[in-house]
Amino acid sequence: MKSKLDILKDVLKTRILVFDGAMGTLIQRHMLTEKDFRGERFKEHPKDLKGNNEILNLTQPEIICDIHRAYLDAGADIISTNTFNGTAISLADYGTQDLVYEVNHAAAQNARTAVDEYNLKDKTKPRFVAGSLGPTNKTLSISPDVNDPGFRSITFEEMVKAYYEQAEGLIEGGADILLIETIFDTLNAKAAIYAVEEYLQGTGKEIPLIISGTIVDLSGRTLSGQTTEAFFISISHAKNILSVGLNCSLGAAQMRPFLEELSNIAPYYVHVYPNAGLPNEMGEYDETAETTSSILKEFGESGFYNLVGGCCGTTPGHICKVREVVDGK
Repeated sequence: MKSKLDILKDVLKTRILVFDGAMGTLIQRHMLTEKDFRGERFKEHPKDLKGNNEILNLTQPEIICDIHRAYLDAGADIISTNTFNGTAISLADYGTQDLVYEVNHAAAQNARTAVDEYNLKDKTKPRFVAGSLGPTNKTLSISPDVNDPGFRSITFEEMVKAYYEQAEGLIEGGADILLIETIFDTLNAKAAIYAVEEYLQGTGKEIPLIISGTIVDLSGRTLSGQTTEAFFISISHAKNILSVGLNCSLGAAQMRPFLEELSNIAPYYVHVYPNAGLPNEMGEYDETAETTSSILKEFGESGFYNLVGGCCGTTPGHICKVREVVDGK
C-alpha cells in the first residue's frame, strides 16, 4: 500500500495542486460574538475567548467545516486545519493551553469530514488534509528585551514540547500532511521539525512535511535575518519533505525573485501561497482574485511552483480563479 507521501508525489507528477485560502478572513465574515466563541462548554471560562479561532473547532465546528467546504467547492486539493495558533504557547493567551490535543484533534477531524465528503462525491482526484503548525507568538532567535540581547522568553525544549503536542493531535485526528508554515524564525521551525520527527519515530508513523517560510522585507530575509537560500539550507535536513516554499510575506508580486531563487535551488517540490497583496492602512487586503491569479499564472508559466494557493485576505473567490489558471498544467 502506497504511503501518503508517495500518493502526493504521484499526483504532483501530473498536475499542480491547489491549497485553500485564508481561514481567519472567512471566520471574520461570520461576525462572531464572545458568546459564539464560548458556546455552552466555555460559558464560565475566566478569560475572554473572542479571537481564539482555534476554540471554534470545539464550539462552532459546523462553521469551520463550512469554510473548508467553501474552499473545496472552489477547487482546493489541500485543506489546512484551523490550528495556526494551536500550540500551548499561543493558546495560553486565552487560558486554553490545556486543550491543545483536543483542539488539534477536533480541527483535523473537521477538515477530514469535509475532505472525505468531497472525495466520496468525486473520486477522480484525491483531496488532502494538511495539519497547520504556525510559528507561535514567541521567537527562539531574537530577544524580546532590547536591553538584554541574550534573553529568551522560551527555550528550545519548551518549543519542541509545544509542537509535539500539536502534531500528535493533528496526526491522530486524521491529517495527511503536516504544514509548518509562516516561518519567520528558522529556529522555531527546527523545533517543529524535531518534534514531528520525534513523534513519528516513537510511533512508527510516516507523514509528509510541507515547510513554508515567510519573507518580511524586500531584501528577501526572514524576521530572524536569513536569506531565502539560508532558510532553505537550514531546514533541508528534515525527513519526508514534500515541498518547500513561501507563504504570507509581501504579496505575490513582491515575492517573485525569492520564489524564483528557491525554485532554482530546492530539490523538492516548491509551493507559494501569498497574501492578497499588501494590507492597506486599515490592515485589510484589497487585491482582487483576478489580480492575484494573474500574478500566480505568470509564476506558474515560469515554472516556479508545483503547489499554489492563498494566505491572508484570500477567499474562495481567489482560490477559484487560481484553480482556473493552473488547470491542465
